[in-house]
Amino acid sequence: MLNKFRKNILFSIHLLGFVFSLQAALPNYINSSYLGTLMPEKLLGMIYAAEAILAIIGFLVMPRVLRRFGNFRVAIILLLAEMGSLLGLALYHNVIAVSVFMIISMVTLTFLSFSFDIFLEGYSFDTSTGRTRGIYMTFMNLAWVFAPFLTGLVLTNGDYWKIYLAAFVLLVPVFIVLRTTLNNFKDSEYQVSHPSKTLVQVWKNKNILYIFISAFLLQLFYAWMTIYTPIYLHTNLGLDWPSIGIIFSIMLVPFVFIQFPAGKLADSRYGEKEMLSIGFIIMALSTMTMFFVTGKSILVWSLILFGTRIGAAVVEIMCDVYFFKKVDNKDANIISFYRIARPFAYIIGPMLASIILIIPGLGLKSLFLVLGFIMFFGLRYSLAIEDTK
Repeated sequence: MLNKFRKNILFSIHLLGFVFSLQAALPNYINSSYLGTLMPEKLLGMIYAAEAILAIIGFLVMPRVLRRFGNFRVAIILLLAEMGSLLGLALYHNVIAVSVFMIISMVTLTFLSFSFDIFLEGYSFDTSTGRTRGIYMTFMNLAWVFAPFLTGLVLTNGDYWKIYLAAFVLLVPVFIVLRTTLNNFKDSEYQVSHPSKTLVQVWKNKNILYIFISAFLLQLFYAWMTIYTPIYLHTNLGLDWPSIGIIFSIMLVPFVFIQFPAGKLADSRYGEKEMLSIGFIIMALSTMTMFFVTGKSILVWSLILFGTRIGAAVVEIMCDVYFFKKVDNKDANIISFYRIARPFAYIIGPMLASIILIIPGLGLKSLFLVLGFIMFFGLRYSLAIEDTK
């Protein structure tokens, strides 16, 4: 009976993950282009850096917030904040309002993902972590596959507001399902400690530290790709949004078909370190290829970006499976630290990219060559972890 109850709740969480990811993915690849119509491209990194700084601060206090209010209440408040920011983005079109609402939206999305991690960890077993998270991430990645294609269909004549309104509408069922199915969620005694103590705790546990660094490198990859790939394809190469939508939808297919079987294999057959290392190698080589391609072929760009995401899909699921086998939902301080990898990458990534872009003779495509070299550093840490079995 208990197992059936857990399965029903997990299905609800997987469904929530799909719809939530769909609304998050719709504006994801047009945010930078929309901001680019309101401010110079060189200033875009400031918006992402501001969001990342706020996210890091938030993660440092999140365990205390969870202990005081509980994960369910926190998730409801975050959902309402996200809905308000999306409405703001749909209604206002000046640079200050758009910047503020976009920062709020990105911050709340980050913490909502963290909140869903707590829900999922609360209803899953360590022996099936790979399978459970593999299914959850497959649901989410299905949404990411559909979203670019839908964005390309909806986005006509620069009507960016339509995307944000559509994302708002999608959050309504997320709010209803969350409110009715997870209102009785039982919170653990979340561990609360000073950030310095958490840092020491992570530093002493080399396996957690190395998987954090691996996750950071993955998020650095996502940061550069999310911010600069759409601009490069649209502005530098001249591809239109429907074409870019098709390319991105094909690009994201590996997340749907790879992560669930990879998660199962990590539970039963192969070690995480070997698969994690293979993922970094694929990411590095395929990303470097982007530097050498200058044509506008939809097929060629689809295949290249498809290759980058094969590697990223493997790295992502291996990082999460390995990490969540090492912790449980009471370790909110450690989970918060792990999720800081994303905002930290969105600070370092744009700053590093800006430095590269001001070097004479280097353009946007140089970022992809540099990023490929950086991904090779992942092998230093993926090969150093100890497999969980």
